[in-house]
Amino acid sequence: SSGEEVTVTRNCSVSQIAGFANATAAYTTYVARLDCTAGNPPTVTTLYQNTTGLTITWTRTGSGEYLGTFSSAVAEDKFWANGQRKATGMIDVLWLSTTTMRISSFTTSSGAALDELTSAYIEVRIYT
Repeated sequence: SSGEEVTVTRNCSVSQIAGFANATAAYTTYVARLDCTAGNPPTVTTLYQNTTGLTITWTRTGSGEYLGTFSSAVAEDKFWANGQRKATGMIDVLWLSTTTMRISSFTTSSGAALDELTSAYIEVRIYT
């Protein structure tokens, strides 16, 4: 109450800040890079983050169609996903059921199936 300004400094590590962010988020997240060649299922090239507690198993179901199967149920109203790719074409990520999501890979010019994933990045959020 003397009117003096007091500055308090505390040093935090990056992992402490990340831990705080994960603990206070309204969702858990799965962020990965997927790659595959024609006729093959996607491979997780890099798993950037997985705070969901889920395992996602990737399979190919048809030309440009890939299924991600969750190790536990995920409700539709808790699911959100986004996908981008660095190569030609686009991807779309959709919730299909409590146990599966689908990635569709297609050309931007005609919408025809594109039977490969090159540098496909996805983020899945599961809201609490």
